[in-house]
Amino acid sequence: MNLRDALRIPSADVTEESVYRDRRRVLAMIGAVPALGLAGCSEAAPPASKATITPELAKAGFRTAEEQTREIDATTYNNFYEFGTNKDDPSKAAKTLRTSPWTVAVGGHCAKPGKLSLEDLIKGLAPQERIYRMRCVEGWSMVIPWLGVPLGDVLKRFEPTSKAKYVAFTSLADPRQMPGVRSPVLDWPYREGLRIDEAMNPLTLLATGMYGKTLPQQNGAPLRLVVPWKYGFKGIKSIIAITFVERMPQTSWNMSQASEYGFFSNVNPAVAHPRWSQASERRIAGSASKLFAERIPTLPFNGYAAQVAPLYAGMDLKKWF
Repeated sequence: MNLRDALRIPSADVTEESVYRDRRRVLAMIGAVPALGLAGCSEAAPPASKATITPELAKAGFRTAEEQTREIDATTYNNFYEFGTNKDDPSKAAKTLRTSPWTVAVGGHCAKPGKLSLEDLIKGLAPQERIYRMRCVEGWSMVIPWLGVPLGDVLKRFEPTSKAKYVAFTSLADPRQMPGVRSPVLDWPYREGLRIDEAMNPLTLLATGMYGKTLPQQNGAPLRLVVPWKYGFKGIKSIIAITFVERMPQTSWNMSQASEYGFFSNVNPAVAHPRWSQASERRIAGSASKLFAERIPTLPFNGYAAQVAPLYAGMDLKKWF
C-alpha cells in the first residue's frame, strides 16, 4: 500500500468528484443555505488584538521533539493545485517552475514600497530552522524542519503605516510553468492574507528551504508562507507580491467556498469542516511502519495556543473560523 492510498479518505466522507471540481455548481449549492462565518467578513471586523508575546515564549514554539516526517513524503505528498489536484502531481510537474531570478513586489500602505529580488528581500537576515507541525484541513499532518526568515522582520523594512491592518499575498500564476493554472479549479492567481498582528507574530515564517536544503519547487519554491497554527492552505506558495491593505483581503479558498474556508482558518478541533472532522488527524511521521498509525487528537491552534491564542481574545472562533 502506498502513502497516497493509505491516506485516502473514506468514500462516505468525500464529496462526489464531479461536484467538487464543478466550482460553479458548488457555489450555487452554498448560496442556497444561510451564510456562515467569513461569508460576511466584508461587512464586519473582528475585535482588535493587543496581544504581546515574549521572546522566550516565542522560542518555545520554534521546535518540537515530535518525530519528523520523512523528506520523501513531505516532498511527494502535496497540495499545490497550480501543478494538479492529485497529491503526487506537484512532485511530477513542478520541475517546469523557474525559481531564479525571482522578484517580489511589496506595496500598499507602507512608506517604502518596491519590487525586489528575492535575495534583496531577505538580505541581511540569517536563515533560521523552525521545526513545525503542519496540519492540513483534510485531516492529515506532518512535522517539517523549515528554513526561512521571520515574516515580521521582512515587513518592518517597508515601514507599514497605521492603515496597514492586513497583509495580502499573491502567488505566481503562469500557465506556461504551472499546468494546473489552465484549469478553473480556483480563480487564479492564488491569494492569501493575514491580519497584521498575525503576520508580525514571531512564529510566522517566510520559508526558503526545508530539511536543510533549498525549498523544492513542489513545496512552494522559492518563497512560501508558513503559519503553523493555521491550516496548511494558508501557507501560500511561490509568492510574487506582498501588499499592506486596510480591509480584510480576499483569499482563494474563501472566494471559492466561503462557508467551508474562513479567512482565519486557525486549527480548531471543535469546528468541523463540512467534509472532514477536525477532531483528529493522521500524522505522516518518520518510519514507514508508522505512516499508517491510528489517528491522533488535534490540538487547538495546532498546539501553538500559548504563542497565539491571545491574538484572538474576545473572538467567537466558530464565527471567525
